Amino acid sequence: MKRFIVALATLWLMAGCEAGTQPEGLRVFISVDMEGIAAATNSGDEMGRAGYDYDIFREIMTQEANAAVEGALAAGATHIVVRDAHGTARNILPQMLRPEAMLMRDWSDGPKGMMEGIDETFDAVVFVGYHAKAGTPDAIMQHTMSGTVADLSINGVSLPEAGLNALIAGHYGVPVVFVAGDQAIIDECLELFGEIEGAAVKQGIGVSRSAALSVHPDVAVEMIRAGVEKAVRERAKYEPYTMTPPYTMVLQLRTRDRMARGEGYTGAQRTGPLEWTYTSYELMDVVQAFADLR
Repeated sequence: MKRFIVALATLWLMAGCEAGTQPEGLRVFISVDMEGIAAATNSGDEMGRAGYDYDIFREIMTQEANAAVEGALAAGATHIVVRDAHGTARNILPQMLRPEAMLMRDWSDGPKGMMEGIDETFDAVVFVGYHAKAGTPDAIMQHTMSGTVADLSINGVSLPEAGLNALIAGHYGVPVVFVAGDQAIIDECLELFGEIEGAAVKQGIGVSRSAALSVHPDVAVEMIRAGVEKAVRERAKYEPYTMTPPYTMVLQLRTRDRMARGEGYTGAQRTGPLEWTYTSYELMDVVQAFADLR
């Protein structure tokens, strides 16, 4: 029992959660999605547990997560959290993940979602395996959280998942310094953030479905490792992504049946046949509304 208590206390300190203290050292948060990893092109066969190629691609996902961890370590990181942010949030192979990192798995009932675990103690955020927003041409498996969303905008800015997640990081004063995925998400992040280190591991060709020209997974690993190291070392030049409150979200859905979720939702206004608008001075209220209404 004593050993168990000591182990729990060590885990608590590693996570930087000791009450009343500010953790020392360089802290990096890595959010890992799956659609943007090298060579992946098909959600049915490759991205979920029922897919016959799923085991191959969850291993590639883990390798890319490890590359980000290694880059962060090379840049001096002392505390690293890897957030499994795809599907069930139980994709990364725990036994293959670098032991220097802590792994956040599964979903909570809170609004942070793909950013669960982020707080103001972190110094930099890294995105791996990310993809473009719904409707983006020449983008591989483009979508915004789910196939039910046609568009998400906040304060007039149309956002991919990377944009929403960067706002969550910015809420805590933490900048996004690196993104890996297809070329389309790199382009979207450059447009949103102005400057970011990126690794385009594949290029999409097509609108509704997209073929992919991809680097070899081993090459992707090297690109991510080097890019994360550079970005974390140069983290001071990146600013947290923020907007000025109030925050007005406009959510456009694809089907009428999904609109029923918003009926009676406090603060939500129906502003079109397939559109909800929600405004708040609190960003996390807007993030929660997006999760509830989509």
